[in-house]
Formats: sequence, C-alpha cells, structure tokens
Amino acid sequence: MANSRESPPRSSSSVDLKTSLDECMTAMDLFLNNQFSESLEMLKPRVKDSMYHALIYATILEMQAMMTFEHDDIISAGHTMKEAQEICQRFRKKSTVVGSLSSLVNKPAGDHFTEEEVHAEVCYAECLLQRAALTFLQDENMVSFIKGGIKVRSSFMIYKDLHNFLQSDLFNKGPNHSHLEGGISLGIGAFNLEYGLSQLHDGVLVPNLRAILCVMLLLCYYTFLTFILGTGEEEVTDAVVLLQPYLTRYPKGAIFLFFSGRIEEIKGNLDEAIRRFEEGCAAQQAWKQFHHMCYWELMWCFTYKQLWKVAYFYADLLSKENRWSKAMYVYMKAAYLSMLPAHEAKPFGDDEVELFRQVPLLKQKIAGKSPPTEKFAIRKARRYKSNYAVRLPVPALEMMYMWNGFTVIGKQRDLTEEMLRTISEAETALEQAAPNDYLTDDRCMVKLLKGLCLRHLGNVLEAEQCFVYIYHNEKNIKFDHYLIPNALLELSLLYIQQARKEEAIKWLRRAKQNYKDYSMESRTLFRIHAALSKLKAEKDENGFEVTAL
Repeated sequence: MANSRESPPRSSSSVDLKTSLDECMTAMDLFLNNQFSESLEMLKPRVKDSMYHALIYATILEMQAMMTFEHDDIISAGHTMKEAQEICQRFRKKSTVVGSLSSLVNKPAGDHFTEEEVHAEVCYAECLLQRAALTFLQDENMVSFIKGGIKVRSSFMIYKDLHNFLQSDLFNKGPNHSHLEGGISLGIGAFNLEYGLSQLHDGVLVPNLRAILCVMLLLCYYTFLTFILGTGEEEVTDAVVLLQPYLTRYPKGAIFLFFSGRIEEIKGNLDEAIRRFEEGCAAQQAWKQFHHMCYWELMWCFTYKQLWKVAYFYADLLSKENRWSKAMYVYMKAAYLSMLPAHEAKPFGDDEVELFRQVPLLKQKIAGKSPPTEKFAIRKARRYKSNYAVRLPVPALEMMYMWNGFTVIGKQRDLTEEMLRTISEAETALEQAAPNDYLTDDRCMVKLLKGLCLRHLGNVLEAEQCFVYIYHNEKNIKFDHYLIPNALLELSLLYIQQARKEEAIKWLRRAKQNYKDYSMESRTLFRIHAALSKLKAEKDENGFEVTAL
C-alpha cells in the first residue's frame, strides 16, 4: 500500500473528516430528493481535495452510467472514479510494506493508523470495486477483463483486512466510526452473499453515508435477484421494512417510488404498481434514466394485464431512448404486435415481421457478452428470416416466462384465467396448423405456459399433464431445448406444492444433470437451486432427506 508520489498538504484532523462527511450526507440527501444537479454542484468544489467528496461525486456519475449504458457516460464515469481513487491514495498510510493494513494486526499497538487513514482505505477499496464494474462494461477485450479482475481482488483484500482490523484489539473507534463501519459493511456485503446480507443489514442500522447504498443493494436483492432467479414465491416483507422509512422521508424520491412499485408488482397489485411507477416518472425530469427503469416495469405490468398496445408503447420508448438492449426492446415491440388480433390496426404502422428481422442486427455486448435474454430473443427472431416465416405463437408470454412473470399473475385469479384463455386459443390454432419444423416446439412451449396457469388456478392434475407432455416429446423438440429442463422444474414445483417431496427431488436432479447448453441455462439452474433450497428448509419439519443435486 505504498505511495511513491509526492502528496499535497492535507489535514489529518477528525474535524475536517467530519465536515466532509456531513457535506456528503447533505449532498446524498439532495440526490435522494431528486435534486441531482444540486447534489453534484455541492460536491464538485471539493472533489480535488476531499476523498469523500470525490468518491460520492464519482458514485453518482457511475449510477447514471449504469442506467444509460451510453459508452461516453461509462468512459467519463471511469475517469472520474480513477481520479477519486487517486485522491483517496493521498490520504492512505504511507508505508514501504505492501499490505501494511493486514500486517498492522500483528504489529505493536503503537504503530497504528489514524482515523483518516483507515477511512482512506475503505474509500480506496470502494473506488477499486466501482472501477472494476465500469471496466467490465467499458470494453470487450480480454485485457479489460484481466484489469477488472485485478481491481476486484485488490478491493476484496482491502475489505477483508479492514474487517479483520475492526475486530482486532488494535482498533479504536473514532468520532466518525458509523461511516467507516457502513463502508466496510457495504464492501463485505457486496462480496459475500449469505454473510453479506447480514452485513448489509448492519450497514443500514445506523445513519451513515453508505446506508443508502446498502439499502439499494438489499432492495435489488429482494425485489429482483431472488424473484427472477428464484421460484418467484419469496416474500418481500424484508424489502417493505427496509423501504418504509426512506419512503416516509423521501415521499417523492424517484428511487424509492420505483422500488415501492416493484414491491407492489411482485405482490400482484398491478394497478398500485403502475401508479407508483408513473408517480416515479412524474417526480423528476432531470434524469431520464430513472424513467427507463419505470418504463421497463410498466411494460411488464401492462403485459400481465394483456394490454398489448400500452406495453408496446413502453417497449417503443425504451427502444428509442435506452441503450441496454435494443435487440430486446425491438423484439418485445414485435412480440406485442404479434399478440394483437389480425384485424386490429398496428401502432405507428409497424409490422412485426420487419421488426423481428431487425432484431439480430441489433446485437451488442455488455461485459464482453450479450445478455442471455438478448441471445434468446435473437434466436427466436431468426425464424422470420425466411420469406415463408412461421410466426411465433405467443412470443410476449414466452418472454414473460423468462422473467418469472407467471408468478405475478398467479397472485390474481382473474388475470390468470384471462391468460389461460389467450394460451388456450393459441393451443387450438396450433392443433389446426399445417405441419412445419417448429410445430412440436411451439406446442410444447404453449403447454408449458398453460401448465403454469393451471397450477396457479389449482388444477394440479391438468397442470401435471402439460409438463409431462413436454417431457414425453423430448426427442421431437428441434430448437427450444430449454423447454424440457424447465418443464421438469415446473413439475417439481408442482410436486412441492402437493408435498410430494421425493418426486420433486428426483425431477430436479434430472433437470440439472441431464441437460446442458440450452437457452437461459444459468437462469434455470438458479431456479433449480432455489427449489432445492426450499426443500432443504422444510427437511427437518417433514423428516425426509434431501440429496444434494
């Protein structure tokens, strides 16, 4: 942790550190009240001489870059975060010993870090971690991945040493301890999932500069990660408890209105979710990136309600304004047009066949790879290349399954019954269709979606027949090989619902071990793991053994 460069004069007083932290807390308060420009303007004058001003200023720019996916924003945020890291470096303990912080634990108590120097360590580690995230987004080449990996490892080692240092007898709490502890909790929480959750919760308990970042990570975990990569049945109680004090303090805060809408969406309260997302858009006009997050969720809310033209409207907005995945947005535009009755006028005179043909041309790479859902959309759209394209039966609903949307409508019987009617109509059309290369795949895909609706409606026997139908047609499926492991997963969840635990384990094991290299494989494997975890949690109560998959 040596610093070979000359450092400018700096104050080492706790008073100056406290002043910086107080000012940054005020700037963060402005940010959370949608006063984004005012927040940056308050921080800017001291970004060259205060590690905390530099870090928070760069963090806000990085959040903007993460939402826009604009190359220039990512580059600019990267430069700013690098400058912030250099500012933090000035305040770190000067030593000729590499890893001086870790060796400190074994040194005599007299050889210690000042409070300011320990704060500099945590700020430096935070800069490294955020720069790594930007490095992965910035470029596709292997050098970038190596550089990003080095930053991640360096950051992790500092956080690990800081955590150990705080537990040692050598550490003395300074007057700004809550901010320091919050920073370490944020770092440890970001690197370790299970233990990290408790650390992130600890980081929220006492007001500190990183509390909001801990809250946002936890809210992302509870409302996105566990939902999309889980069984979709997880409770959002923890998210509600975390969000409530912030929603009370910042009733018009765009970030908190967004998460509030997301919670209502997961609970199946779609009208309330739509109201929260629309309110979040109306709350501020400075950062359109927040609007894009709401547009995405509004698109799905109207998908669940089968209001195809309204869903199309939000997909169209995203395709024109947001850079995350234009292929995905255009695919969804085409998918919604496909769901409209043949006699109904298409918005803006668009044609779904032409839109589907555009999708492969819009492929992009993020962190060196295309997003899995984009790959899926491109593969599905390829069947429209031919002049005699075989149309996709219910593409909007198939993509909705990939985002675990059937667990949302499953909480509202009327929505599920309406969705079942739409799927049954598609099934009837396929039964009457002329033979083609995609027919078996399409029939199995519709059976999967039908089985989900039937399960949520309590028609377990019919649901089971749908999932088993797909398994029995395994050898006849030509393209959509993802259908078989997902059918077995859904069959397992149906058995869990009926307390048929041993059968569920058998089919989960088969789904995991017998199928490889299919679309959205990692997402399916996460869901399998979530189902197994659910079984393990019930093991002691029910007195049966769960064999690891």
